[in-house]
Amino acid sequence: MAKKGQKFKTYTNEEREKIVDEIHNGKANMYSAGKKYEISPKTIESWLRKYRRQKNLNQLTKGRRKTANVTELDKLRLENEILKKFQAFLKVQQERK
Repeated sequence: MAKKGQKFKTYTNEEREKIVDEIHNGKANMYSAGKKYEISPKTIESWLRKYRRQKNLNQLTKGRRKTANVTELDKLRLENEILKKFQAFLKVQQERK
């Protein structure tokens, strides 16, 4: 678990590509590359997984990928806002009568 104020090492895309290429070409495995570059094998494993999925490390991003579900959720939120405003409008119209 990360401690408050802890600094994390960041790696450039070139460093990531170099390490993943070594493993992908069979020159090293995750554990030997981890010791060589002082990186957790789990970190290297996640880079490999992303590389296999995207075939390109330059596009690696942090966090979750946006999917159609997110846009659907945004549409529902907008629709909900519109309905709330319409309900408030109807309430004001009824009070005037």
